[in-house]
Amino acid sequence: MGYYIVGTDFNKYHIVYPDLDSRYLTPRHTDHDFIPRLTSIAKQERIDFLHPQPSVEAYVISVDRRRFRCKVFLPEASVMRVGQDKLLTQRALASNGIPVAKTRAISSVQDIREAFAALGSPLWVRARQGAGGRLSLLCNDSEEATHWIELWVRKGTAVSEFILQEYLPGRNIAWDSIWKDGRLVTSYARERLEYPFKHISPSGITGTPSVARIVRDRTLNQVAQRAVKSIDPRAQGAYSIDAKESAKGEMCVTEVDSGKFHSTMPLWGYIAVKHLRMPWYCNLADLYVRLGLGVDVADSIPPTDLFPEGYYLLRDMDVGAFLWREDGWKEKVL
Repeated sequence: MGYYIVGTDFNKYHIVYPDLDSRYLTPRHTDHDFIPRLTSIAKQERIDFLHPQPSVEAYVISVDRRRFRCKVFLPEASVMRVGQDKLLTQRALASNGIPVAKTRAISSVQDIREAFAALGSPLWVRARQGAGGRLSLLCNDSEEATHWIELWVRKGTAVSEFILQEYLPGRNIAWDSIWKDGRLVTSYARERLEYPFKHISPSGITGTPSVARIVRDRTLNQVAQRAVKSIDPRAQGAYSIDAKESAKGEMCVTEVDSGKFHSTMPLWGYIAVKHLRMPWYCNLADLYVRLGLGVDVADSIPPTDLFPEGYYLLRDMDVGAFLWREDGWKEKVL
């Protein structure tokens, strides 16, 4: 299946990076001209399928999807609104019996002290919305958490934007999946081991990992599928799950980001087909677009554990990307 790819970005420098057939600058997703600009580009370029990234753009497009003549493969906006709010997600999951981190919403300094009294320490301070560990910090006591939150309040962030969650010390897992009409098409999982520039981030988390390895875990697969279905019984498109293990080894879901890929999902698909010589459907970006266009995918695709475990993806600035194994084998992939 051949592609003519048109890309957009609001940043005149970042739009240079992708390998595109056509590229356009647009306003930010918060600008009232964002949707009109996109619909104009889609009409001019005769676009068949639109994939937005990151999730903040995906949500805006889901809200106004009827203004586009092309196809999109996104959950309904009401589903995405829950997925983009960590507090709403935690409440939805907990109400359906999905293991989650104990969480407290706050509206005052007094709430911070009460959260530490109820949940113990340390606790994660997190923003309800945003990616890349936005406004997060692991705090040992209420005084430390108060100073951190008050700093951001002085910079214009509302107190109610923060939540406090119990610290889960176990594995940090990302579970990526593609769904069609409420049915899981395929999925895979990876453990995040290192983040780039973690030494200059207060939380040590900077979003996408620099070291991650493919893992297979039956319990994770079961919990993740239940989590998606609890948020969206008619799941449609891409769903990215974040999970952490508790001190007792229980797999707890911390995020259900609906309507977007984790940033390395297409890269793992590329690696699977180009370097591991796996079937075409392991190219997850291609599979996603075909499904979104309504193409009949007749192949018997594994619903879970798509990729073989034991492979690591190593990435960092100015070094490219490598596939690696514990036995020392490696191959440069980018």
